[in-house]
Amino acid sequence: MKDYIILMADIIRSGDKNQKKLMLNFKKLIDEVNDENKSLMLSPMTITLGDEFQGIASNIQSATRLLFLLQEKTLQMGADFKLRYVMVEGAIETPINDKIAYGMMGEGLTKARKLLELSKGDDRNYHIELKDEKKSAALSDSLFLYQSIVDSWNLERDHALVVEFIKLDDYKKVAEKLNKTRSLMWKRRKSLQIDEYFSVKKVINYIAA
Repeated sequence: MKDYIILMADIIRSGDKNQKKLMLNFKKLIDEVNDENKSLMLSPMTITLGDEFQGIASNIQSATRLLFLLQEKTLQMGADFKLRYVMVEGAIETPINDKIAYGMMGEGLTKARKLLELSKGDDRNYHIELKDEKKSAALSDSLFLYQSIVDSWNLERDHALVVEFIKLDDYKKVAEKLNKTRSLMWKRRKSLQIDEYFSVKKVINYIAA
């Protein structure tokens, strides 16, 4: 048996949302990330229980890349939900299904499912369990910092601004696109901790390598 990097996630407090709109947006998110990033996955992210997905990443670095892509795509869509993720390194006994993440069995999938259930109610949105315990702890702590920056944004007020900062990564270009002064955009970049956001992403990618 071989160990694989398993990603699972569910929508936080999905029962509080408009179910039809939620499911449409969730499916759109998963479909678009799958279509645009096939090289990062051995088995595509597949919606399983309506408000959950599972998939098999190519490696740890690909898995963290997918976490960022999902977060940023959710932000770009203006989707009214957040996801709770688990990343588990574990064995899969059956052949990997490269078309859809169904019909696979193994200790790793069982462990990931259990961790996702146990994580409900936790204040962390990212839960990591790798064979390398030090890397696992470093990724968990770094993703907690990443989450704290994302959670600090007032998206009702600053949604468009945050999206453009992430897309363009240049306050001068953001000022031009949004027809704002450069000085104001420089100040907003600081207050939104955009530099910190990109820095913690670099740290996470370094740890995951």
